[in-house]
Amino acid sequence: MATTTADAPAAAPGRPPRRPRHRWLTALFVVLLIALPAGYLALSAYQSRDSGEGKERIASARGLIYEWPSKVQRRIYDVPIPSGAAYVGYYEENSWDRSTMYVEFRCSPRQLSRFLEDLGTEPSALEEGEVTVGRADANTVGWDFEDPGRTFAGLVVHKSQAEPEVAVTVDVTSEERPRVYVVSTSEQ
Repeated sequence: MATTTADAPAAAPGRPPRRPRHRWLTALFVVLLIALPAGYLALSAYQSRDSGEGKERIASARGLIYEWPSKVQRRIYDVPIPSGAAYVGYYEENSWDRSTMYVEFRCSPRQLSRFLEDLGTEPSALEEGEVTVGRADANTVGWDFEDPGRTFAGLVVHKSQAEPEVAVTVDVTSEERPRVYVVSTSEQ
């Protein structure tokens, strides 16, 4: 049987042939090209804002901040706080010619030994009755070393001109949980 042009369906004049629409492909492009970068920008802005608020709080502090100093600060000031230490607080003070970090924490006798060994000394180097943190430094952060009911021991570690001087005073009144006070000073 022969087909004639009259039997074939007529195409619309001037219109291209119909192509199937891939709506899922269009949605994928929208997500990848618009929604994903927009979400990343929003998250980045939130994190940046949050980071700035924390830095502003630390910079405006006028006394101890009860949290761990950053690893970089601990490395710069040579204050190797033992892991597991409790009630950790610090305060950093900087000027053109001198930078000082004040650190306070509680620890066990074993942690105190580890801390002193990491400083390059040992527990036997602590001199009983010695307060090595100066009055001016103690007043900066509100430490009181003049309580007659407390027993203190201290030492100063100064390895070289390039490294900070680290004054350590330990409240050994409670032998099971000594409280450690550290003032690390770096002169430029």
